[in-house]
Amino acid sequence: MANRRRGEVEALVDGRPVVLCLTLGALCELETAFGVDDLAALAARFASGRLSARDILRVLACGLRGGGTAISDAEVAALPIDGGLLGAAAVVGELLAATFGRDPQPADPPIDRGEGGAVPPAVSGGPAPSPGTI
Repeated sequence: MANRRRGEVEALVDGRPVVLCLTLGALCELETAFGVDDLAALAARFASGRLSARDILRVLACGLRGGGTAISDAEVAALPIDGGLLGAAAVVGELLAATFGRDPQPADPPIDRGEGGAVPPAVSGGPAPSPGTI
């Protein structure tokens, strides 16, 4: 079972559940593969929202290896991913979010946005607070 707090996600690959994680080693591998010098540049590349099939394959392979699966990029390319290309892209998106971002927590303090005052963080699954109730 995947531990999201450690940056892990779970996916169905070749009909079985597997854990993916972008460990430090996996991130180093991605920096080299994408020709970037640091994590900020790597995150910016992923934040562009433009990923090729080659990018998806590389992130999946690194995530699988980071999650403990001994597998090559060529082997990953031949594996059936639950949901096909869209499923693979969704897994990559979830993996990148688990690595570079986090789910907001209800206990998060309000974010100061300057003149407009404090803005509460979004809380998934619930309605936004009404103005004046914070």
